[in-house]
Amino acid sequence: MILNYFGIIFLYLRTYLKPYNMSLQVSIMAKMKEAMKAKDQIALTSLRAIKAELLLAQTASGSKEELTESEEIKLVQKLVKQRKDSATIFATQNRPDLAEPELAQAAIIEQFLPEQFTEDEVEKIVLKAITTLGASGMKDMGKVMAVVNTEVAGQADSKTISVIVKKNLM
Repeated sequence: MILNYFGIIFLYLRTYLKPYNMSLQVSIMAKMKEAMKAKDQIALTSLRAIKAELLLAQTASGSKEELTESEEIKLVQKLVKQRKDSATIFATQNRPDLAEPELAQAAIIEQFLPEQFTEDEVEKIVLKAITTLGASGMKDMGKVMAVVNTEVAGQADSKTISVIVKKNLM
């Protein structure tokens, strides 16, 4: 009787609650537990930052309930870029004590990104896009960037793509 009651509740919850992909959130929570057990403060800070950004993006006014995988990748890329930019600024100001934790956090956050393309792979994609579009000069850079960005989809930094496109269009 009790088992049947729990079965009915389970079916109700599974049917009426909206399922959504929490794979990134679940993996972050698992890593947070590991970091707490290991007392790794840098990892814990990094993971909390990702979790906070995900929650902010999900609860932003006018946003839908769940984030797509591409939105999650863009969000994680943004966090990595912030950390690397901060580390660069700290390094130029001769503050290695502040730059090192930022780089460590960036390395931890990068674990949640798909494997990144090398510059050679990006250059092949750029050259392919240039030939298919028939791009001839810098006026076509926006078209080429749009095609390449959709093709690499979070597996390369926009700055790297931009530099390669400029080099090949000049």
